[in-house]
Amino acid sequence: MMAKANKSTSGANIQKAGQQNAQFGAEFASETDAAQVKKANAKAEANKQQASGQSAAE
Repeated sequence: MMAKANKSTSGANIQKAGQQNAQFGAEFASETDAAQVKKANAKAEANKQQASGQSAAE
């Protein structure tokens, strides 16, 4: 049996799924502040370095 256009073999609407994925991507991007993420990553890395330095000194 051949799948209909815009339908996967499971019956999912491929076009609708693509639109939902694009919408989610736009929402996620609008809620993410890249500078804030970089700052948080730098802080986490500094804490990790400090923690590994302390455990080596003990």
